[in-house]
Parts: sequence; structure tokens; C-alpha cells
Amino acid sequence: MPERTTDDRLLAETIRSEMLEDIDEELELEMEEVRSEGSREGGDHSRRFRRQYFRELFRLQTELVALQDWVVATGQKIVILFEGRDAAGKGGTIKRFTQRLNPRVCRVAALPAPSSRERTQWYFQRYVAYLPAAGEIVLFDRSWYNRAGVEHVMGFCSDEEYKGFFRDVPEFERMLVRSGIRLVKYWFSITDAEQEQRFLARIHDPLKQWKLSPMDLESRARWEDYTVAKEIMLQRTSIPEAPWWVVPAVDKKKARLNCLDHLISLLPYTETPHQPVVLPPRHHHEDYHRHPVPEDMIVPQKY
Repeated sequence: MPERTTDDRLLAETIRSEMLEDIDEELELEMEEVRSEGSREGGDHSRRFRRQYFRELFRLQTELVALQDWVVATGQKIVILFEGRDAAGKGGTIKRFTQRLNPRVCRVAALPAPSSRERTQWYFQRYVAYLPAAGEIVLFDRSWYNRAGVEHVMGFCSDEEYKGFFRDVPEFERMLVRSGIRLVKYWFSITDAEQEQRFLARIHDPLKQWKLSPMDLESRARWEDYTVAKEIMLQRTSIPEAPWWVVPAVDKKKARLNCLDHLISLLPYTETPHQPVVLPPRHHHEDYHRHPVPEDMIVPQKY
């Protein structure tokens, strides 16, 4: 076996450093959760599962990169809806989904409350603008199902608008599917007690208090109203072309792994051939001289 050159060793060390950087990025997110919510699993079991969690997460994210390549190569159009109660873990799953993907291919749509102008439009109109073109994946962090949930429970829509939504949404989604969009819908399910714990954790964490809006707090008081609304929504809008999939999400880590694994299993992606990537040689010019950066332009090196 030929001995590795200094350049080979430097390259291997660079690759290893980059891989560790990726792991550190995930650990930062993990430590944020541990700090704000604490671990509710005990000792050795928690440590063993955390190791398994990271192994599986990186494996699934590798598959997502392969899926992304397939989407681009074959011109797929994919829409994934993430719905669920406040603090159900949708955002954390979306972060892990997009973490290693190209933001030009995979983007997140998280729409604010409609403007006064948008409230006069066809209900689905503002969502249509975010739908994918060929070779794109769009993840909706909440979606047009706001009308079946928060708008209905909080009285932001009329009874006629609510009834009209259930009449229109199956046909709207069938239109999307007929146009070539693959539509996947996830509902993240947590218990009453789990949501209460997560809300309390946010209240006492100054870095996460921004996540709690007055509407979120009101949703706690109306837990049962939201439950009824959710049950009606799932029953009336799970259609063969776009069924609902329920993700048990009391355990956030398991929910993420199960959701990513399930999505990968739904899509018939195949490995995409790639041309070998060759780094071109650096051109050197005798008359080129790099000028030093002025000291007053350099960010102070505190770390």
C-alpha cells in the first residue's frame, strides 16, 4: 500500500475537520434543547439513545441529499406540510430536514398572518406563490390548514368560510397532484401534559420566549377546541391523493427520525449519477501581488 504524502494527510485532516464541524452544528442545536428543557430520560439509556440518534440522523440526512439530487435531476416538485399544535416539534424537524440541503433547492415557507389585502383574495392565493417549480422542494411550516385550525377556533373566519374550506381543499390538493406536485402532509401529535411542559420551558428561557405569542398562550386555554378541530380536519381532508400522516411527537428526537425516515420511504428516488468533480489548477501570474487588508477593517480576534 503506497505511503500517503503530506498533501494526502492534510486533505484527510481537512475532510475530518469539516465532518466534525457538521457534527458540532447538530450538537449546538442539541445543547440548546438540553439547556432550555432539560433531559427527561435517565442516565445510560439517554446517552445510548443520543449516540443512536446522531448516527441515524446523519444517515438519514445523507439519504436526503441523495433525494435532493434526484429531485433536481428528474424535475420533481415536492410540497411537504408540517402541521400540529404549538410546540409540537415541527420547527426542530424542519431544521434537521434542511440542515444539509441546498437552500436553492429546498426552502421553507412560513407565512405570517394574512394582510388586509390578502384577506380579500381567494383563500389559497397567497400559498400558491410559494409552490415549487421543477427541481424544488418546499416545506410549509403551517399551511392553508390554518383555516381548519386557528382561524376556526379563534373566530378569524366565518362559518361559511370554514365550511367552504372543507369543500374546496380536497379539489385544490387534487389539482396540485394533477399538476405533478407530490404532496405530503404531516400532523405532529403531542399530549396535553407535554405541551404544558414545553410552554413552561419557553416561558422560563429568555432565548425562547419570543416563540410564545399571545395566540400560542390562548391555544393552551382552548386545548379541547383545537382537539375537536384537528379531528374534523384529519377526517375530512385525508384523501387518497394526499393522505394525512400522524407523527407521535412526545419524544422530539424519535419524532424527527421517524418523520425523515417515513418521508424517504414515500418517494421513489434513485441514486443520481454524477460526473467526477476535478479541482482545476490554480493559475499563477508573476505580476499578481496580494495587498494587505488595513488593520482597521479586520474584525477583532477575541476568540
